[in-house]
Formats: sequence, structure tokens, C-alpha cells
Amino acid sequence: MVDIATRVYNHKWKIDPIVRSLIDTDFYKLLMCQSIFRNRPDTVVRFQLINRTKSIRLAELIDEGELRQQLDHVRGLSLTRGESTWLRGNTFYGKRQMFRPDFMEFLENLRLPPYHLEKRDGQYELTFEGRWPEVMLWEIPALAILMELRSRAVLERLGRFELQVLYARAMTRLWEKIEVLRGLPDLRIADFGTRRRHSFLWQDWAVQAMIEGLGERFTGTSNCLIAMRRDIEAIGTNAHELPMVYAALANTDEELRRAPYEVLADWHEEHDGNLRMILPDTYGTKGFLKGAPDWLAGWTGIRIDSGDPAEGAETAIRWWRERGEDPRGKLVIFSDGLDVDKIVELHHQFHGRVKVSFGWGTLLTNDFRGLVPEDGLAPFSLVCKAVSANGRPTVKLSDNPAKATGPAEEIARYRRVFGTGQQARLEVVV
Repeated sequence: MVDIATRVYNHKWKIDPIVRSLIDTDFYKLLMCQSIFRNRPDTVVRFQLINRTKSIRLAELIDEGELRQQLDHVRGLSLTRGESTWLRGNTFYGKRQMFRPDFMEFLENLRLPPYHLEKRDGQYELTFEGRWPEVMLWEIPALAILMELRSRAVLERLGRFELQVLYARAMTRLWEKIEVLRGLPDLRIADFGTRRRHSFLWQDWAVQAMIEGLGERFTGTSNCLIAMRRDIEAIGTNAHELPMVYAALANTDEELRRAPYEVLADWHEEHDGNLRMILPDTYGTKGFLKGAPDWLAGWTGIRIDSGDPAEGAETAIRWWRERGEDPRGKLVIFSDGLDVDKIVELHHQFHGRVKVSFGWGTLLTNDFRGLVPEDGLAPFSLVCKAVSANGRPTVKLSDNPAKATGPAEEIARYRRVFGTGQQARLEVVV
């Protein structure tokens, strides 16, 4: 096992780059990329880094030269032969050859497109623009780089023994969480923590701890590189990016209203089983379910990623019953801002009523709260979103208005078209 504290103390980035591989990314990005490669390959999309936690002034913490080195390193990466073999020949979600030969040929020849970086008001303005299947793969590496460079900036002030104690305390904290989770019957939980991890080495350690501590109750990781190296399941389905871009391309209000369902119709043609998971909250869960076609009720389940998670699950249960489906056979994945107390609470509330699963993110792979002076390693809310498609702005409403993104006039239009009504504003922690 890697001695993380010593590795951090002796840090040299060329030996230990933040992003080590093109598959040091989340599995859902590759699944979505294949769907986009098939259905919308020539759409030009612009992604932008958005720091929701304005008090964290990244451009004052992180050296621009080091940031550029890390970004340039990623641009030089390509699939290795072993990585290509794993993607081509492995079984994912019970299906062999998940990735088609034409898509794999595209991926094997891919180099990530250029980026644009500048400083503005104490923050980094980092953007990526290009063909959707290419530029979308910048999202996870960009977030991982910014998060880890922030960690390194704080840690470089610590001595060897301080680092050893820091990581010992963080390891103890995580192991105590795992011991609590052991008491939950029929627990299903996966690592969703790549995008806001403390570091690659820490995420890898956290996954190994979950494997040993939870056994089969730990269902896998969203991180493809770690899944390959640790021989565990790669976990992921789809994300808000798909309906955001499809909606931006709509020419009329009616086309806009249909866009989220067109996304899932394309997905329906490509995938089955546990990959048929609905993510309903991009433009409001209640309105989405109210207008959903009947065939969506037959999908495997729903992922709840914003708003009050218990309310979201209750809404889904009512919807399945109204559509003649037995909720006890459906899967509900909770994935928004989870920590151990909330996982325990939701498991007790819904165990036996639905099949319950958890995608545990930031507070699995980046919980260093209170462990350094001034709480300098506390996690914060950093995202990298598609902000335009073919020159048109994208919008995300969410079930939590604090997470809404897009121009104000477009947000107002989307609220009207999708009938979101009043929404409770919740604090966005991560």
C-alpha cells in the first residue's frame, strides 16, 4: 500500500501527475461519449469551470504555471494497449463488448482538444470548446486537477510528521464511517468521488478501504482506471449533460419540452438492464415524471441527485405506482452530497420499499474537514458544465434552485416551459 504522506512530502509532479490516464475518469462519461458519438457527433459544445464556493479564490491558491503543466500533461495522454484491451474485452453490467469497434477506434486515436485559461477576480476562467464527443472528456480531468492542486497548495506548508498525522486521522475517520455502514442490511454502495477527490492516491486508498471493510456490499467505483487496476466493477450511467445539450438545440418550446425524453429514447436503443436509470431532475423531477412516456416507467430505476432526497424517492414511488409498477422491484440511487449519517437515514427509510443504492462522492474521497488550520482542506463546490451548444446557451434547473445554471432570461423560459413552480432552496455543500 502506498505511503501517501511520504509521497506528498517528496512530491514531484512529473513522477506523480494528477491525471495519469485518459481512463482516470468516470465510467458514465465514456458511456455518454459513445451515445453522443453515435447520435450527435458534430455538435460544438463549450464547457466552463464554475466555482460555486466564491470564498475559495483558486487563482490565489494555485500557481498558473503548475496548472498549465497539469492540463498540458492531460493533452498528451492517449489510451494504452492495456486500457484499450480492458475497454474492448471486459464485461460491464453483465454485457461484453459494451463499447463498439467504431467508438473504440475513435477513443484510441483521441487527444483532448485545446483549453483556454485566464485569471479573473481571484478565480480561474477555464473553458474548453470543440466537437462534443471530444471536448466532453475534459470535464473530469479538469475538476480533478483543480481539486488536487488546491490540496497540494495547502499541504506544502506541512512537515513530514504533520502529514503523517493528517493522513492517519483522515484514514481513521473514513474507517469509522465504514464500520457504521457495516450495520446496514442489504447495503449497496459505490464510489462516485472522482470529480472532487482530495487526490488520486487518496481515492485509490478509499476504494481499497471500502473493498476490505464492506466486501460485496461495495459494488464498485465510477473511476475507470481504479476499477481496472483493482479488478472491480466500473459504475455509472448518464448525467445532466445530455438533456442540457439536447435542450439547447431545440428550436421551439415544444421541442424543448420533448428534449429530455429524446435523450432517454436514444439511450433506450443503446442500453438495457441496470444502465436504464432515469436522472429526472435536470428541469425538475415532478414535471419530468408527469410528462414522461409510459415506457420509461419500465426502466430499472431512478438516480436522485438534487433537492430533498427523501422527497425525491417518495415522488418516484408514487409515480411507479400510478404507472402500474411495483416500487419494490425498482432501484433508487441516492447520489447528492451524501455522508454516512444521511446514508443510514435514507437506508432505514426506504429499505424494503425499493431497492436502495448509494453513490458516495466527495465526503468519501475528500473528507478532511477540520484537519488543518483554518479548515483549508474542507471540500467545496466546483463543477465543469456544458454552457453552450452550437452557440446556444445551456440551462440546468435542478430540484434545488441553488444549483441552477444558465442566463437568467433562459432560466426563466425553461421554468415556464417545464412548469417547475416553487422549489425549496437548499445549501450546496459539494
